[in-house]
Amino acid sequence: MTEFSTASLGIDAEAETARISEGIRGYLRQNRRRGTVVAVSGGIDSSVVAALCVRALGPERVLALQMPESESSDETLPLSAELISALGVDSRHEDISPALEAFGCYRRRDDAIRRVFPEYGPGYRSKIVLPSVVDSDRYRIYSIVIQAPDGTTRTHRLTTAAYLEIVAATNFKQRTRKTLEYFHADRLNYAVAGTPNRLEYDQGFFVKLGDGAADLKPIAHLYKTQVYALAEYLGVPESIRTRPPTTDTYSMPQSQEEFYFSLPYDLMDLCLYGHNNGVPAAEIAAAAGLTAEQVERVIRDIEQKRRTTSYLHRGPVLMSPVAEV
Repeated sequence: MTEFSTASLGIDAEAETARISEGIRGYLRQNRRRGTVVAVSGGIDSSVVAALCVRALGPERVLALQMPESESSDETLPLSAELISALGVDSRHEDISPALEAFGCYRRRDDAIRRVFPEYGPGYRSKIVLPSVVDSDRYRIYSIVIQAPDGTTRTHRLTTAAYLEIVAATNFKQRTRKTLEYFHADRLNYAVAGTPNRLEYDQGFFVKLGDGAADLKPIAHLYKTQVYALAEYLGVPESIRTRPPTTDTYSMPQSQEEFYFSLPYDLMDLCLYGHNNGVPAAEIAAAAGLTAEQVERVIRDIEQKRRTTSYLHRGPVLMSPVAEV
């Protein structure tokens, strides 16, 4: 029996690229679409999806969208511009800040934060975080971290109502971007290519009818480790391949680990892959450098996230069956 390790996640990048490329072309033929729209953020996932679409269709049939807003990372535009240049694709720049202002995205979020920190206002920044999943079995509750204009930070646990309102307001960002993706897809008769990897897709780390909406999702079956392997094969710029994964959603810098997964992506990959393939917790632990007890906590969290986010994957429910056309 082969020993379970990070090598278990290895893939044949050339063969996988060819298989995904054929899948992209097949979808467009079947649905009579001319090309693909990809929202690019300077992150690894959107960069790999854009590169796969170029490999499948050629650069002339791929439109890359840059959609920053006032709280985007300073790296978002330079890195996405570097990718666009490297791929040779057409692009559009859409600043979504005015739309978010009109929706009340920032105002609604800040009002919710002020339920916890009344002083929160102009010049402040914030993010929400979760405790580590490996430290204990205690019920984990989100906290809000704020940074004052003088740089000092404070943290406080969120009430359920405040947490839900902060997330609901922030979700305007993903849904606004998706509206623009479909505008450009409709005007060009293109399909929208989504960018979730397997961790995000499996664990419900997306916004329903926001970044979760797409016509095809080329890398949703790939663990993040495998996405990085494809990035290297496809020639994604090194500056993107070496950038730590971020949410690029809140005004303070925030990793995906502290916001949702509670573990670095490489360890989450090992735990999820091992769990999906029936590998005992002790073997996963040895490969991940964790204890078996910690891995069991991660697995329980994986299953809980699957249960609580399953509705994100579901389409509308009909009250009575309707025959498909």
